[in-house]
Amino acid sequence: MANNVLITIPISHFCEKARWALERAGIPYEERPHVQVIHRFAVRRAGGGTTAPVLITPDGVLGESADILAFADAHGPDASKIYPADPDTAAEVRALERDFDERLGPEGRAWMYHQLHDRRDLAIRYGCAGVPAWERRIMPLTYPVMIRVIDRVLEITPASARRSEEAVRATFDEVAERLRDGRPYLCGDEFTAADLTFSALSAPVVMPPGYGVPLPQPDEIPPSAAKVVRELREHPAGAHALKMYREERHRTPALVT
Repeated sequence: MANNVLITIPISHFCEKARWALERAGIPYEERPHVQVIHRFAVRRAGGGTTAPVLITPDGVLGESADILAFADAHGPDASKIYPADPDTAAEVRALERDFDERLGPEGRAWMYHQLHDRRDLAIRYGCAGVPAWERRIMPLTYPVMIRVIDRVLEITPASARRSEEAVRATFDEVAERLRDGRPYLCGDEFTAADLTFSALSAPVVMPPGYGVPLPQPDEIPPSAAKVVRELREHPAGAHALKMYREERHRTPALVT
C-alpha cells in the first residue's frame, strides 16, 4: 500500500474527504498537490477525468472521492470502518454521502469562490500548500485567469452564489433535524462516512480548525462572508461538523476504539 499517490487541490474539500478517510484507515499515501486549473493536467495524466482527488493505487486509479472512501474502508482495519455492516444502515449512510456530494459540496464551494473572488492574497496564502514551487511562483500572475475559468466552469455569478447559500442552509437544516433526537452521529451511535463527508464538505462554510491544510478564518475574509460563516458555525449542523473535526478528524487505527 506504500505506492498509493493522491493527487489533490490541497484546499479542496473533496480532497480533504479523501485524505481523512485514508488517514483514518491508516493507509499510507503520497500526496501530490496542485493549484486549481493546473490540477487538470495532473489528474488526466494519472488516468482521472478533470477533477481532484485522484488516487493512484497498485491496482488501478480511483477518480471519485466516494470510491476512495470505499477503498479506504475495504483496506483499513475493522476498527476504522466507516460503512456499517448492517445493510440497511449502510444504504442510509451511502445515500447521505451521495446527497452531500451532489448538493452540499458543489454549493458550498461555489459560494466560497464567489466570496473570495477578489482576494488573490488569500488564494496565494492558503491555496498553495505543498504545491510545486513553480506553481506557487506563477499563482499571482495567473490568478485572474484561473478565477475566470472557475467562474465559467462552475457558472458562478452573484445570483448563483445567493442560491448556493440557500442550498447550503437547506442541507444544514436537514442535518439539524436528523440530530434533534440527540444522536451523536448522523446515522446513530457510530461515526460513519456520512459524518466524514458532511464535515469535510462543510469546510468552505465553517472553516474548521483541524482541516488537512490551513484555512482562512472569519476575521480574514470579507465581513459579509464572515457573518455567514459565524452563523453556520453556530447552527446545530455546523456545530456537529466542528465537533467531528475536534474528535474524529485525526483519529488513526491506533486511536479508534
